[in-house]
Amino acid sequence: MPEISRFYGIIVRMFTDDHVPPHFHAFYNEFEILMDIEDFRILAGNFPPKALALTIEWAAIHQSELLKNWELACNKKPTFKIDPLI
Repeated sequence: MPEISRFYGIIVRMFTDDHVPPHFHAFYNEFEILMDIEDFRILAGNFPPKALALTIEWAAIHQSELLKNWELACNKKPTFKIDPLI
């Protein structure tokens, strides 16, 4: 599962050949979430509130890039890195 970004201890990854809806996986310490790219709802898992807020903020800034990476991953093409939240 390629890493597409890392910031404040949060690691964002995207599977190739993953299920719909378009989403990404985010990891923070022992926590993991699957977040919908289109509306930023949590599909599975949980995060501490501050890590969740940072992840949503990052996803909102980079939504179009996330959707492009989703398209690439679904077509079995390499994804690209997305700038971290600074």
